[in-house]
Amino acid sequence: MPNFPTNIPEKTIERLSEYRRTLLKYHRQGVTHIFSHVLAGIHGITAVQVRRDLMLIGFTSDAKRGYDVGVLIEFINNILYGETTTNIAVIGMGHLGQAITKYFNSKQLKLKITAAFDIDPSKVGQTIDEIPCYAMSDFEQVMENNDISIVILSLPAKAATELVVPIINAGIKGVLNFTSAPLNFPQGIVVENYDITTILEKVAYFVKAAEENEANQ
Repeated sequence: MPNFPTNIPEKTIERLSEYRRTLLKYHRQGVTHIFSHVLAGIHGITAVQVRRDLMLIGFTSDAKRGYDVGVLIEFINNILYGETTTNIAVIGMGHLGQAITKYFNSKQLKLKITAAFDIDPSKVGQTIDEIPCYAMSDFEQVMENNDISIVILSLPAKAATELVVPIINAGIKGVLNFTSAPLNFPQGIVVENYDITTILEKVAYFVKAAEENEANQ
């Protein structure tokens, strides 16, 4: 089992996650080994990049057979997750929050959504997709009792800005923010702001730009 590295670049971590999903797919199909150039072709990058990423985590291949798929999956699992399961809470159990919960807890990862929060009285106290839903007044206590270190925000932007202090006070170490309000936290809390509208508008712009270029040719 590899020692847990703490200095891997962000883009490499993203690619490792993508490699893992590809490897799982082929492993289920009975593929036992894969070469770097094959993995690279699937992801639209170079074989040099694949080898560099895997060398960064201390993994090498058999020159004749390529990477052992099963072993590499387990190796990447240990890099991404460590040895223990990471507990997560979702704040906001509307359609997006429920979709996120259902998706992650069906993947059997070492990322486990164990609690949810909402202000809707019809949801508080209920079990939604096998996850207990609590009132925000119980936030800090539930975080402590369930050893939760990451929260996913899937609620209105205005409400999200009011959660910065409670998240800090609860000792949360990571935030995945699906709202349109970018949130800032002190050093030591990892934050990923994921504004779906901005990303979709960016895609739409480049689609229209490509169409305009084609029309002018």
